[in-house]
Amino acid sequence: MSPFAVFLTIVLLVWAAMHAYVFWRISTLPMVSHHVPWWAVACAGLLLWLSFPISKFLESRAPEFISLPLEYFAANWLGILFLLLCAFLATDIFSLGGLLWSSKISHVRTAAAAVGLALSVVALIQGHRDPVVTTTSVELKGLPPKRDGTVVIVVSDVHLGMLIRENWTRRLVTRINDMKPDLIVAVGDIVDGNEKRAQPMSGILKQLHAPLGVWSVTGNHDYYAGVEKSLKFLENAGMTPLRDSCAELAPGLVLAGVDDLTARAQFGTPDHPVEKALLGRPEGATILLSHTPWDVHVAARNGANLMLSGHTHNGQIWPFTYLVRTRYPHVSGHYDINGMTLIVCRGTATWGPRMRLWHRGEILHITLRSGSMR
Repeated sequence: MSPFAVFLTIVLLVWAAMHAYVFWRISTLPMVSHHVPWWAVACAGLLLWLSFPISKFLESRAPEFISLPLEYFAANWLGILFLLLCAFLATDIFSLGGLLWSSKISHVRTAAAAVGLALSVVALIQGHRDPVVTTTSVELKGLPPKRDGTVVIVVSDVHLGMLIRENWTRRLVTRINDMKPDLIVAVGDIVDGNEKRAQPMSGILKQLHAPLGVWSVTGNHDYYAGVEKSLKFLENAGMTPLRDSCAELAPGLVLAGVDDLTARAQFGTPDHPVEKALLGRPEGATILLSHTPWDVHVAARNGANLMLSGHTHNGQIWPFTYLVRTRYPHVSGHYDINGMTLIVCRGTATWGPRMRLWHRGEILHITLRSGSMR
């Protein structure tokens, strides 16, 4: 089996195990066990387990008035299921599977279900709010004094085409242009996984403008949509993709970018893209775009001054953040990597559930500072 097929199989098995556990616990709640037959609970669990795979199957095969509502429901059910699982699991851990407080465990589990549902409502509200603007500044060694104050706007993980549509994209473009950036970069996953669904947003993104250009790199979902199709979409949207390459934006300021490292691993095409992108670049301060925050020490060792990444969503729905951190140690915010600054954007939109707990999506507003201005 290919690495991607293995990954997909694992995802479906985990998805099934989550449903089995949650509906097992739901079946023990008094209001369910006293009024709902076991087979009805099992059928509900099976249908909800099928909802997400069916929605993905129908995504490009059914009319949007059928597929979109199903996708919206199935995607948000994913988030609700996760929060219910966490609530029930926490209860089982602290009660030792019901051995403690045995006379009251059904009431404790009912309370856990209520907490899970309440957190789901909060997450849905947060997920539907527009992203915040996170403002910061970064000193870049080698940046010419006349470039001090250069404003870079960063977006990542927009996931256009599934649940992120035209109105949301228009608001994003307006907000970015109102900040009057010198440079705009999109750090991967602009397309969710279906390039055709994203097409209506192409003309909207083309309204982005900045003196130093609008640049991008691919993310893993751009690969899932078909990397060549996604690259064509980005170009039609007025973005210039960087594929294991670099470009001199102005004397003393270099931008480099790599195709997604996660997709490379999943599709079994490992190589050395970071070194390739930085090799032979012009002199000056260098910004590296990489959707996945991996190979950070390689980037620092090869002369990148600032690395911009996304992909992690900061876990998107707490406490998933802790699981994400096991695979992606640099999950969100600023890091110093042997003198190189790494900034990981927690995502501008959402993937899957239109849910976030606790942090909203973000747009990064970065002001570049020249070391010689100190």
